[in-house]
Amino acid sequence: MENLNQADLTDAFVELIRRAATQLPADMENALKKAKDREDSGSAAEGAFETILNNVEMAREHSTPICQDTGTPIFEIYYPLGVSTRRLAGYIRAAAAIATERNYLRPNAVDSLTGENSGDNTGEDFPTMHFHEWDEPAIHVDLLLKGGGCENVSTQYKLPNANLGAGRDLEGVRRVALDAVQQAQGRGCAPAVLGIAIGGDRGASYVKSKEQLFRPLEDENEVPELAELEDRLYEEANELGIGPMGFGGKTTVLGVKVGTLHRLPASYFVSVAYMCWANRRAHMDVTLQDGKTEVQYA
Repeated sequence: MENLNQADLTDAFVELIRRAATQLPADMENALKKAKDREDSGSAAEGAFETILNNVEMAREHSTPICQDTGTPIFEIYYPLGVSTRRLAGYIRAAAAIATERNYLRPNAVDSLTGENSGDNTGEDFPTMHFHEWDEPAIHVDLLLKGGGCENVSTQYKLPNANLGAGRDLEGVRRVALDAVQQAQGRGCAPAVLGIAIGGDRGASYVKSKEQLFRPLEDENEVPELAELEDRLYEEANELGIGPMGFGGKTTVLGVKVGTLHRLPASYFVSVAYMCWANRRAHMDVTLQDGKTEVQYA
């Protein structure tokens, strides 16, 4: 993997960021169009979806951010043995600064003690990066831009929860997940995609819940019990009548994705990563072709 290790991927990461910030994935856009068609003609919900879809089209056409809050860039990097994670992290930080200068990203990295904005989306553990060594002879990168509004209504529950009658089982998970949607109401820029994690410790559970947001809306959970739970939560959340931006309507969530982790016997955490309609995610693959580095995006 020496050639991959030597390749400067800064420009490739800049392009990945541009695509994530300015181009809504096709599955998300299609879901928004279907949701618009389900709403009553002339309703506030239909008008909200029309505005959202116009915004999506203009952002793609002009390479401008889909949302003014470009969020926290979260990178999941899969790399083969022999590739330097330190170098990859350096390319990502450099790319974040360039993307900010080109207005693909809004300056969002703020020092928690001084309140000072770094101005270039770099700082202490910013952007967020998770590295995973794998056996493939290539680099794969997933990028999610997680906005602040939807992050603020993301939450975590500890089961059992007496107030909600939620025990340590999938019925308990169902109850707290629906409560999270009910508590969010129109905040967090509904309609949402819910990433849910069951188990783990508090920190691992939050990470796992966000990983679910990379899954395409149309995929089906490999675990039958979780697939059934995802479908039921999707149906029941949309029966709450909250609607886009809280205006009321038939679509409150666009998808629900659930993952699990092993846990301690003493703990049963359920984390709900609430993602706004602007579920901005993009992917990049870096391979060697005839001795040259090749980059492909999706």
